Amino acid sequence: MFINFFLEQLKIRNAADGIKIGLCIEKQTIMKKLLTSAIFVIVVSAVTNAQKLNFGGKLGANLTKISGQAFKEGYSLGYHVGAFAEIDLGKSWGIQPELLWNQTNTKPASSTNQVLNGWKDNTKDIKLNYITIPLLLRFNVAPVLTLNLGPQYGILLNKDESLWSNGKQAFKSGDFSLTAGATVNLSKLRFYGRYNVGLNDINDVDNQDKWRSQQMQFGVGVAL
Repeated sequence: MFINFFLEQLKIRNAADGIKIGLCIEKQTIMKKLLTSAIFVIVVSAVTNAQKLNFGGKLGANLTKISGQAFKEGYSLGYHVGAFAEIDLGKSWGIQPELLWNQTNTKPASSTNQVLNGWKDNTKDIKLNYITIPLLLRFNVAPVLTLNLGPQYGILLNKDESLWSNGKQAFKSGDFSLTAGATVNLSKLRFYGRYNVGLNDINDVDNQDKWRSQQMQFGVGVAL
């Protein structure tokens, strides 16, 4: 009788956990749809009022670290590639939406298994692939120099490669950050540098250790 009671309680607990997971997934899906819709409305509105419009492609390097006891200190090298649009609404101001494939690399600390039980013992390098969507404000200081500032949202793609040994996902599916940087404009070429600061905790395991990304980006783009 005790065993039957225990099994019933276990079923109830598992059902409750399933409901919580389902609600979290639904909430993330709604947020992604709202964000996509907002970006679409802003970009379409800006394009219809643009005084100057350029499209182009870009690629470059990432230097990324994730703060928290579970990861080693220091930056790891990755890369990004994607497309951008320069929408100038006047002589000095405009917006710059982008769509990037962004690779974030990091390494677990040697004491990870003691800090967070369950990390894979054979985990050496962690590679997280994101689709990132920056929506940046453009301020043209001069024809040769543009300053950028704005939000960026990253959607984690390779969840199956960032799992704990007990089957839980280690990283949250979304990473919201603030981006600031500068671009040097030489004819059709764009040489840029940026710093991205993660604003939300991407730890999807527990609340004991806060994980926030920090990333430097350097690259070159070509306006078409």
